[in-house]
Amino acid sequence: MSASTFRIDRAIPSAVRTENDTTPPVRSGAFRYPFLTTTVPKEFVHRASVAEVMLTDWERTDEHHFRLAAQWPRRHGFFHPVEDCHDPLIVAETIRQAGILIGHAEFGVPLDHHFLMWDLAIEVRPPHLLVGTAPASLDIEISCRDIKKRRGSLAGMRFEAVILRAGQVAATGGASFTCASPAVYQRVRTARAVAAAKSPIALTAPLAPQNVGRSSPTDVVLSPTGHPGQWQLRVDTRHPVLFDHPVDHAPGMLLLEAARQAATAHLERPCLPLAITGEFTRYSELDAPCMIEARPAPGTGPDSHQRVLIHGHQEEALVFRSTVTMAPPAT
Repeated sequence: MSASTFRIDRAIPSAVRTENDTTPPVRSGAFRYPFLTTTVPKEFVHRASVAEVMLTDWERTDEHHFRLAAQWPRRHGFFHPVEDCHDPLIVAETIRQAGILIGHAEFGVPLDHHFLMWDLAIEVRPPHLLVGTAPASLDIEISCRDIKKRRGSLAGMRFEAVILRAGQVAATGGASFTCASPAVYQRVRTARAVAAAKSPIALTAPLAPQNVGRSSPTDVVLSPTGHPGQWQLRVDTRHPVLFDHPVDHAPGMLLLEAARQAATAHLERPCLPLAITGEFTRYSELDAPCMIEARPAPGTGPDSHQRVLIHGHQEEALVFRSTVTMAPPAT
């Protein structure tokens, strides 16, 4: 199975015709070509731009297992190739989208509900991430567990993902999230958060792109502080990928990118992340500085895979923690 072999004539939830609806169904030309590839609805993965949708289809295999298809472009506007491999952060984004898709399309979470991501982790296998002469077509196996429901509706779950490319495991990962209705979300979020989203902290100057493995200053998410191993999170709410649509806090993908860039700056060399874990303990607000710190993990040697611990604090409270595992330097 590949990105181009799923069926595409699935009825979209909440779009079912009623008995009294006598309007003839609209026949799409796509149904005459059952092997055409298209993205899933962008609303199912909480993206505003169709170009940022990685998933192309899905199907349920049993009560708690699903198969998805995805495609990665050879070159993305933000997830740039690293050492001739697809960016490991595009793996994280794909897994993030997979959980939201399944929540909406298979567990019936209404489209106006919020997904609160508590953790996300990935591990990649570089030989199967190499950028080829065509976009990468991927199969994703999803297994769900710790499924919690409230009054019959999905309240949260954990899921694990295996991403296959040409039948070979290219990456694995997992995440956990809870769901919140608009009313519950508004009660959780404060008036300050709403105001901060309208008037975020002033944009700070970026680190030199080459110091964090980037080529453009607009993609740098760290600012210098003058203290070794410490930076300020650089929040550019105009960024077309990290802020694909307006939000009232710093997105989790921004924090994971900050962890990757902090690990690169800490090691003082560009390198391919082999694994990234992220645990999100509270919202990172938009109207106050968030400080990012990096230090080596215990037991990390110069000739082994190098693990860097990343912590993010805002107003003296822990916002997130991450461990980034980098490949050892080439000899």
